[in-house]
Amino acid sequence: MSASRAYADWIAVDWGTTHLRAWAMAEDGTHKAEARSDDGMGVLTRAEFEPALLRLVEPWLGSRTVPVLVCGMAGSRQGWTEAPYVSVPAKPGELAPVPVETRDTRIRVSILPGLSQSSPSDVMRGEETQIAGFLAQSPGFDGILCLPGTHTKWVHLSAEEVVSFQSFMTGELFELLSERSVLRHSVRAVETDPEAFAEAVADTLSRPERLAQRLFSIRAETVLTGLGPEAARARLSGLLIGAELAGARAYWLGQEVVVAGAPALSALYAAALSAQGVAVRTLDADPLTRLGLAKTWEIQRETTS
Repeated sequence: MSASRAYADWIAVDWGTTHLRAWAMAEDGTHKAEARSDDGMGVLTRAEFEPALLRLVEPWLGSRTVPVLVCGMAGSRQGWTEAPYVSVPAKPGELAPVPVETRDTRIRVSILPGLSQSSPSDVMRGEETQIAGFLAQSPGFDGILCLPGTHTKWVHLSAEEVVSFQSFMTGELFELLSERSVLRHSVRAVETDPEAFAEAVADTLSRPERLAQRLFSIRAETVLTGLGPEAARARLSGLLIGAELAGARAYWLGQEVVVAGAPALSALYAAALSAQGVAVRTLDADPLTRLGLAKTWEIQRETTS
């Protein structure tokens, strides 16, 4: 009896710290199905990676071997198999994946490396695949790509290469301050106040050295003047993003900037940059990782055929 054909021609995987997402891919780079789980790198031992992947993608497998291309934290030192960083300048779609030994012969897994920068020291893992997806959409782009998130990346792109990049812990700081600091009592709101956000951005852009003091003023004004939770949350976000823009000024000043992230967060960055006279284009980052994996898969096939 001949080996049964798999539903997926190959499988694309984005393996983050807190999530695992996979796509059943066709040879032409389109996807047939998507699946996700909470089996992120942060909750797995090295021996648990293969079973976690199989739980998610087994319905797409036959008896033949299916290639699996992985990006993200599965390639970190604490992940499945370390895929060492590649120094910039580098073309993100041309990074060579690192093979992984598996027990199950129905899958052949390889993991993409991240990017590193020596001066100033910086690293990214997973975002390089988003960048490859962006370049697949916007070939020839020469300018700045901002990827807002837990650790926001500002990336200088030229000639299809990542020339340099800079990371900011803005998203993580917002989470810590809004959920674990004294400010958590002040920012219990879902909506934000656009005017308060704009004022806070301008505040830290002009005086970033006052950030710590201005953060505590949110608490003080809540107690003394009844500052509302929408305005307080907006001010916290604006102060942190304003401080980030002050630090990243060399990346956005006089540059073409594209912001690719979750729509609501991208809108905040676009508003902050637009107030500084920067022409900004926004993109939903959700499809970029899959597009980047597909682009990398295509390039790898061309180079090995």
